Amino acid sequence: MCSRMPLAPQKTIERLILYRLLLERLELQGTTNVFSNQLAEMSGNTSAQVRRDLMTVGYLGNPRHGYKISELLKAIRALLEPQQGISMVVIGIGNLGRAILGYFYPLKPKFNLVAAFDNDEHKVNRVISGCRTYPVHQIGTVLSGTVIDLGIITVPAEHAQVAADVLVRAGIKGLVNFSAAPVKVPEDVTIENMHMTMTFEKVVYFSRLARTGGS
Repeated sequence: MCSRMPLAPQKTIERLILYRLLLERLELQGTTNVFSNQLAEMSGNTSAQVRRDLMTVGYLGNPRHGYKISELLKAIRALLEPQQGISMVVIGIGNLGRAILGYFYPLKPKFNLVAAFDNDEHKVNRVISGCRTYPVHQIGTVLSGTVIDLGIITVPAEHAQVAADVLVRAGIKGLVNFSAAPVKVPEDVTIENMHMTMTFEKVVYFSRLARTGGS
């Protein structure tokens, strides 16, 4: 019988991912221990918040020596990362889709791109950045018997819902949508909509506000 993952709030998971990135950077710099106040300053949180978050992974620091980075990273990774790595597929092999394939290719075996799919016959039946590409209608056959952790949608907005439906029917429970249109998914499917244009416009608006002093 497999054990159930501890249920943690979304914001806690987001902060744990940030802590992991910061800890990995400290480890590369040769640092072996870190205190909660240091991690709080680096992450923009409070020391109390850091300690509460790290209790989620069952790791307690030492008041004198703080947290041992190697052990803390091990505990966070045990919660966040499947031992076999994160299996992913991409649907949509345009410029963004190919860029994502190229980005994740060097990150094996942590991130494993199993396959990519597209309706354009000129973009499939070849290998891009080490990932085999297939027609969308073959997704059921290609992924049969394979557990996929994440489906990445990089199709034009008008095709986003169809792409999401295809991935859901393939049994994928986690989606990241890079198209410009939000999509609807069943309640047991987790989706993150990454609307880049909206993000850019929001940042530009507030940067202009800061530059002009709100006038």
